[in-house]
Amino acid sequence: MERPSTAGNPKQSHDEELYIQQAVVFIEDAIQYRSINHRVDAGSLRLYRWYYSRICQWGLGLNIALVLLLAFVERPSSLSVSSDPRYRSDPWQPPCGLTEGIELLCLLIFALDFAVKSYLIGWEELRKSKWLIGYTVVISVSFIDWVLSVSMVCDEKLRVRRLLRPFFLLQNSSLMKKTLKCIKRTLPEIASVILLLALHLCLFTMIGMLLFAKTEDPKKNGEWELHFRSLTNSFTSLLVLLTTANNPDVMIPAYSVNRAYSIFFIAFSVIGTYCLMNLLTAIIYNQFKGFLLMSVQTSIIRRRLGIRAAFQVLSCQGAQRAHFSFSFQPESVSDSMKSSFSLTCGARLPQAARQFADVGRSTSLIFAHYYLSVLGNAVALANVMCICTVLVLNSEKSTEERDNYSLEIMNLCFILYYLFEMCVKIFALGWKGYLSYRNNIFDGILTVLLLILQITILITYRDDPSSRSAVSLWEMIRLVNLLIVFRFLRIIPDIKLMALVASTLLDLVKNLRAFAGILVVVYYVFAVFGIWLFEGAIKPPPDISVISNSSMENITSNFSVECGTYEQLNYWPNNFDDFAVSSIILLYDVMIVNNWQAFMDAYSRYTTEWSKIYFVSWWLVSSVMWVNLFVALILENFIYKWDRSCSCSVTDVEKIRYETSVQLMFREQIQEPTEEELVCQLHQHPHLHLQW
Repeated sequence: MERPSTAGNPKQSHDEELYIQQAVVFIEDAIQYRSINHRVDAGSLRLYRWYYSRICQWGLGLNIALVLLLAFVERPSSLSVSSDPRYRSDPWQPPCGLTEGIELLCLLIFALDFAVKSYLIGWEELRKSKWLIGYTVVISVSFIDWVLSVSMVCDEKLRVRRLLRPFFLLQNSSLMKKTLKCIKRTLPEIASVILLLALHLCLFTMIGMLLFAKTEDPKKNGEWELHFRSLTNSFTSLLVLLTTANNPDVMIPAYSVNRAYSIFFIAFSVIGTYCLMNLLTAIIYNQFKGFLLMSVQTSIIRRRLGIRAAFQVLSCQGAQRAHFSFSFQPESVSDSMKSSFSLTCGARLPQAARQFADVGRSTSLIFAHYYLSVLGNAVALANVMCICTVLVLNSEKSTEERDNYSLEIMNLCFILYYLFEMCVKIFALGWKGYLSYRNNIFDGILTVLLLILQITILITYRDDPSSRSAVSLWEMIRLVNLLIVFRFLRIIPDIKLMALVASTLLDLVKNLRAFAGILVVVYYVFAVFGIWLFEGAIKPPPDISVISNSSMENITSNFSVECGTYEQLNYWPNNFDDFAVSSIILLYDVMIVNNWQAFMDAYSRYTTEWSKIYFVSWWLVSSVMWVNLFVALILENFIYKWDRSCSCSVTDVEKIRYETSVQLMFREQIQEPTEEELVCQLHQHPHLHLQW
């Protein structure tokens, strides 16, 4: 393909280069599902490509991570070994100005990022973007709060900018914005079911207060005294029962008096836990699926629009100036074909060489056969069974009493087989063919590590038989066996259903980045609020602060605690005294809802009853809403893969993993945009004026 010379017309040559740059950028926008509504002059395109380069985006991501991680070292610092206030040493507190200086640098980078984005899209597009307007507000408020913090010598009580930092993570991800928009649109349906749950709780709260009212007989007042003494106490007890965290403790006092009272608690759980909560999951799945489909539809339109814009730039503007002519040289092509034919077919191999090649080919087919992998899986299974047998036989023995010699010999035999398997696969497939399979890479790395460890054991303890029962030897053998157990995971791709489940889990890691990012934001915000509200609220009694590693009997001799409470369960390390392990782990414990009533009860006693609103809000956001959204996406991903894999082999199931993305999950439901829609949007481009 040849192009005529444009040396006589520099403007024409310059225009052609500009059109090609525009088309390249539009194609890049289409690949990344980005909007094409940005400046398209030569200087802006260079700036645009630099901004979206891998180095620049990685730098911006690192800046976001750095500003979020500042919460771990800022006051109250999380740099202590233990979070238990009874044993916690004074953490290292950074000097005033250290974290503030790092934060100022991060804010300046964010300001530069906003300036570049604003210039590239133009003023008209900037006014339409709520996220960029919010970006301006967050940066401005952060700068003002930073100035106040420095002027107060870092002695301020609240840092408002700490609460705003997660916004930087949200606005930098388009998929995270779409997910957040989907969640916002799903909220009305979620709110309707939560309202129904609230009515269910209120109804049974009133019934419970009527059933378990205080009587003249003190023996029958156990249920009233523990769980139905007041309206808030009754409502809280049933709310916790909705999560099954206090079942059957909540009904034991009444059940001891009369077994018929169990009907009340069973009816409450069946209606609330098994009907309404699962109905909430179904509604979230149904609604969120539709809204996510709408967001994916927008991404597909962006891709089609980018491709159409690139075509339009080259065809309507560039093609008028750039004329291409194709010239073929049949003689040279014919000569090349003849020479190629003479090289491949004219050359004669000796008979012995051809026989050797045939034998090598047959050997390669044998060593690369599927049954060799099956045999390897069977050997790995036998190896794991032998390890289990040895562990059962030695479970009652100490490390000094165990006979490690037989275990060494057994491990060596299996390792030699693994080494043989690796060598024949390399011989059959070659290095490139061997390394093209992830399972081979996994097996090869483990085999080499096992061989190195086994040789180290033989060399280290060969001349000292008396040391064969040493703890260090046992640690090395345990590491060998641990690697062998991991090697047994190679059977997963060879079983269709297991391969489907494993690929679904791997896809979740890839496709749930937006969900994980929003979860990080939610954790961050609630942890900051928790520190503001409850820092230092719970302090252990002075009598047990000096007791280290003591039993609960010794502790209860100094102060009385009620069974099942925060104090009796020794939940002291779970607090809001710092950001890292304390606050984050406490929020995680509440999200799991196991014994979460102990935290809610403790903070309501140490602070006020209003603190329950914080914990109930976190339970609604994390356990009710977020976990159900997570389940919804797992169902969507698995159903998509299951439908596609019903007529597939195991190899095809493994291939599906590389094809699955959020966009491809909804490919069949997506409607392609029409030509008229694409042309209309191109006409509305604020910076591109096409000649039609």
